[in-house]
Amino acid sequence: MSEEYRVGAACLSHDHVWGELWHWKQQPGVQLTAGGDDEPELLERLQKEFDVERIYSSWQELLEKEDLQILQVAGGNSESADIVEAAAARGIHVCVEKPMAATLEQADRMLAAAERANILLLINWPTAWSAAWQELVKRIQAGDIGEVRYTRYRSAHSGPIAIGCSPQFVRDLTTPSINGAGALMDYCCYGANLAATLLGRPDKVTGMRGHFGTEPAYAASEDNAIIVAQYQHAFGVCEASWSQPVGYAEANPVVYGSSGSLAVLHGRLLLQTPGSPVQEITPAPTEEPKRSAPEYMLHCLKTGSPIEGFCSPAVSRNAQEILQAGLDSTNTLATRTLPNT
Repeated sequence: MSEEYRVGAACLSHDHVWGELWHWKQQPGVQLTAGGDDEPELLERLQKEFDVERIYSSWQELLEKEDLQILQVAGGNSESADIVEAAAARGIHVCVEKPMAATLEQADRMLAAAERANILLLINWPTAWSAAWQELVKRIQAGDIGEVRYTRYRSAHSGPIAIGCSPQFVRDLTTPSINGAGALMDYCCYGANLAATLLGRPDKVTGMRGHFGTEPAYAASEDNAIIVAQYQHAFGVCEASWSQPVGYAEANPVVYGSSGSLAVLHGRLLLQTPGSPVQEITPAPTEEPKRSAPEYMLHCLKTGSPIEGFCSPAVSRNAQEILQAGLDSTNTLATRTLPNT
C-alpha cells in the first residue's frame, strides 16, 4: 500500500496557489485535507473548488489542529519565514511559492529551519516545469555553449491589476512591507533564479528601479526594475516590468557562453555556435517527476533525493541575495559588493 500524504494550505493570497492545489489533487496518495487563512473569501473558494471542509482562521490554528505531512504556503512573501519555521518545528515538509521570501534575512531563516529539522523545503518557480527551460539548462550543463558568460531574462506584463490578479494578490504585490519591493521582487526574481542556478553567488550586484507607467497603485514601490549581477567571468541580467502592454519582442531567456549561445523563442530553443547556422530545437515534453512542484516534491520524499535545480532552497536563497543586493543598490545608488562566505 502506498504512503498517504496529508497536505494543508497555509495562506491563499498568492494567485499561483489555485493551480498548485489542483496539482496536489492530481497526485496519487495525496489528501488535500485543510486550509488556514485570515480571509474568509479565500477559505470559501478553497471549500467550493477543492472540497476542503476543514478550514481555520489562521495558519497558526491550522498547524495546531491538523496532523500534516506537507504544507503548501502561498501567502505574502513576508509571511513565508514564520510559517516555514513553525512547520519545520513540527517536522512538516514545505512547498513555498516563489520568490523565497521578502528579504534575505527571512530566506536565511527558512533555510536554517529546514536544515535543523531535516525537512524538504521546495521553492516553486513555474519556469522549472517548462520543457524549454529544462532543455536550456540541460544543454548548458552538457557544455553545448562552453562557459556561461551572460544570462538574461525579462519578466513582464502590463501589471497585476491590468491582467486581473485577485485583490488580495494585488494588495500583497503592491505593499513593499509584504512583497519586499514591487516589480523588482515579483519579476526580477526569475532572472535572479536563472543566474543563481547557472552561476551561483555573484561578486557584485547593481540595481535600478522606477515608476514609469500610469498606475498609481504601483508608485509605492516600482513598476520597472533591472538588476545586474556581476560574476568573475559573467553577468546575470534580471529585468522586470509591470508596464509592458505587449508580448516579448525577442528570444527570452538568453544565455551566451564562451563557444555559443542558447535562447528560448516561442517554446523552441535557438542554438548558435561559430560558423554554423542557427539550430532550432524542439524540446521534448516534460516527464515525471519534473512536471510540477507537487510531483517533484513527492518524488524527493519517496526516494530520499534532495531538491535540486531552480527549486532548491540553496539556489533560491542565492536568488534572494541577488534581489536583496539589487534592492539595496537602488536605495543607495551604489553597486553592492557581496561578502565572501
